[in-house]
Amino acid sequence: MIANKTYNNVINTLKNIGDKHHQIATVTTGDIFDINLEKMEKFALMHINPVNVTTQDSGLIYNFQIFICDLVTEKKDWTTENYQSAERLSSEQQVLSDCLQISVDIISMLRHSLYQSSDGDVNNPLYFLQGQQTLEPFTERFDNELTGWVFSLSILVQNNFDACIIPASSGGAGE
Repeated sequence: MIANKTYNNVINTLKNIGDKHHQIATVTTGDIFDINLEKMEKFALMHINPVNVTTQDSGLIYNFQIFICDLVTEKKDWTTENYQSAERLSSEQQVLSDCLQISVDIISMLRHSLYQSSDGDVNNPLYFLQGQQTLEPFTERFDNELTGWVFSLSILVQNNFDACIIPASSGGAGE
């Protein structure tokens, strides 16, 4: 029997993966404009931006943009050993490096069912990652020096499209 997964199941699984990662302090979901620009969040931040859902013969593909980001720090008293850019004394390169590794970790956790299965059975995956991911860096994308990576995830879940359990009156709707 197919255990249909809902939008809530998929979002909660992504949030749980982020919550279990030791370098991610905050996991949020919603539109990209829902990312807190007032620096009230704890960083590093994983933000889940739902894009769309596509149907297949026996499944649904949930498409998301995932943002992994952190704040860049700047210090006037840093020496050449402390910074990565001659133009700006900042931690931008380190933030990009850390956020890229976190992004790869998230992808790896979805590719290997051990991290997503509630019973720890690697042969019983609940979600299937579709395709390959392209990770795109961003710097100063927001007003508060937020820097990191964004990538798309396409997650396939099984769905049997059972018309017998639809909460609607039976008897054709066509005219």
